[in-house]
Amino acid sequence: MIIELSTNFNDVISLIEQAKNRVNAYVNRELIGLYIGIGEYVSKKVHADGWGKNTVKMLSDYLTEKYPDVKGFSAQNIWRMKQFYEIYEADEKLSTLSRELSWSNNCIIFSRAKTAEEREFYLKIAGKERYSARELERQLDSSLFERVAISDTKKSLGLIPAGETLTFIRDNYMLEFLSLQEGFKEKDLRKQIVSNQDRGPFRDIFQGPAI
Repeated sequence: MIIELSTNFNDVISLIEQAKNRVNAYVNRELIGLYIGIGEYVSKKVHADGWGKNTVKMLSDYLTEKYPDVKGFSAQNIWRMKQFYEIYEADEKLSTLSRELSWSNNCIIFSRAKTAEEREFYLKIAGKERYSARELERQLDSSLFERVAISDTKKSLGLIPAGETLTFIRDNYMLEFLSLQEGFKEKDLRKQIVSNQDRGPFRDIFQGPAI
C-alpha cells in the first residue's frame, strides 16, 4: 500500500515538475525577448544618435542601480544584446530558435558560428539535447558542424554522444533574473524528471519545421 501511494505521489510530483519546466521555458523566452528588445533599442541609438561606449556604460550603471541583483546589465552584456539583435534581425527563423536557448548558449553560438547555416545547426542541436554551455563549447571545439557536413549522412549522428541534459533554470542569467541561488533544492527532482524523458541524441534535428 505504501509503495503504491508513493508511486501515485511521484506522479503528482511529475506533474508539478513538468509545470515548472514550462514556466521556466516561458521565462527564458521572455528574457531572450527582453535582451532582443534592448539590443534593438541600443542598435538604433548607436546609428541614429551616435551612442558609444561611454553612453552604454552610463546605461549599464543606471540599470545596475535600478536592478542591483541582476548582473545581466553589464556594459559588455548590453553590447552582446546589440550584436545579438543585429545578427538575427533579418532571420525570423533563427530568432525564434534562439528563444528556446539560454542566454549563455546564445552568446556562444552567435559569437562563434560563422554562417547562418552553422548557427541554425547549433541552435537546433543545443535545444534538442539541452546542452550546457560547457557541452556546447565542447561540440564547437570539436567542429561538430563541419564533421556532420562532411559525413553527409544522418546515420553518423548516432555515433556522437549526447550532451549533458541540463535545463534553462541552471543558466546563471536565469538564476539572477528569477532571484534564485545556485543551490536551490528542486534541482535533484528536475534532474530525475529530465533523465527519464525520451530524447535520443540528435533526434529529428534535421526533420520537420523549425522549433
